[in-house]
Amino acid sequence: MKILVAVVAILAAARAVPTNTPRFVCYYDSNSYTRESQARMLPNDLEPALSFCTHLVYGYAGVHPDTYKMVPLNENLDVDRSHANYRTITNFKSKYPNLKVLLSVGGDADNEEIQKYNLLLESAQARTSFVNSGVLLAEQHGFDGVDIAWQFARIKPKKIRSSWGSFWHGVKKTFGTTPVDEKESEHREGFTALVREFKQALSLKPNMQLSLTVLPNVNASIYYDVPSIINLVDFINLNAFDFYNAERNPKEADYAAPIYTPQNRNPLLNVDAAVSYWKQNHAPLNKIVIGISTKARTWKLDEDSEIAGVPPIHTDGPGEAGPYTKMDGILSYPEVCAKLIEPKHQKGMRPNLRKVTDPSKRFGTYAFRLPDNGEGGIWVSYEDSDTAGEKAGYAKSKNLGGVSISDLSMDDFRGLCSGEKYPILRAAKYRL
Repeated sequence: MKILVAVVAILAAARAVPTNTPRFVCYYDSNSYTRESQARMLPNDLEPALSFCTHLVYGYAGVHPDTYKMVPLNENLDVDRSHANYRTITNFKSKYPNLKVLLSVGGDADNEEIQKYNLLLESAQARTSFVNSGVLLAEQHGFDGVDIAWQFARIKPKKIRSSWGSFWHGVKKTFGTTPVDEKESEHREGFTALVREFKQALSLKPNMQLSLTVLPNVNASIYYDVPSIINLVDFINLNAFDFYNAERNPKEADYAAPIYTPQNRNPLLNVDAAVSYWKQNHAPLNKIVIGISTKARTWKLDEDSEIAGVPPIHTDGPGEAGPYTKMDGILSYPEVCAKLIEPKHQKGMRPNLRKVTDPSKRFGTYAFRLPDNGEGGIWVSYEDSDTAGEKAGYAKSKNLGGVSISDLSMDDFRGLCSGEKYPILRAAKYRL
């Protein structure tokens, strides 16, 4: 009898101990369905990743510019009977019952009349239309909630100036600077109201979740009233990457997503600074999720680029598109690793990239090829298994709520590099 009592007591105590399982949030960009060849990701290609994910976020829905309703961005793919991708993805829950599938809106994927994101926040009627349609859209297609990846204005990128330009810029700063958003206070209040109204609507549905994704280069101190919204959401995903990319910084390449500040750089453009803002504003650490990007950012090197390749380095716009993803300035991880493979000694073979690792484990990996004999130079900042593991280790050491992979389609989902599928995802998961 005493033994039975002791066993019951132990089990009760075990149940009383709160579990704090880290979130592992996997983003799925549905545009990958329409890519060609090796870059095309079909729903079945997600399967090897799903056992690792606590959440799968489907990107992306958008905002209708006239009605302000939340709508699919690709109706033929997302909701029409021929594909019905929404339902195909949410049906994975029958095989992975612990998986939560959220529908994300915005995410820099909605490019039609971009000012609608601000206009919606300025109108209570527009917010109501958006919230009601969003809840209905998620519920109809079996989603477990909504992720709001709002498309706010971005901070201005660093400009490379001549001596005279630097002088004149200093003069103008003495008279104040023009904000990127002249109604930033109104939009901050409108966004707080939007989150509150969305939470109220979702609370009427059983077990529906609400998350926020902070997009790269959005000034969180302007738009996110942390004390007012933090208790309304299940978690905040910080996309603390793309601090440098060729679209924003065509003349200078640098680490795209350092964990800490490299020497003589802007102290706000790193993962730790993003986390610190939310922490200092009393966000619970277990609600903060760190985004790990699978996209490599690339720049062209020219004759003025330093031969050592050490960042920051002079560049001449985005690197050429990859053979599969076909986007200037961006390569998928398998497109990068293919360039790192030691070449066979064949005449006329294109030179490979030289990989440079980071012994400090603070800034990231990069690779480069100098221009030579008519071959174009390229500089690449990217995540690999080592750096993804370091970021997961950072999240664990800081007692954060987990990490996210953004997105699955840019990881090596076919196992082309080493034979192992999803190496970035796996490395992050093992370290978390």
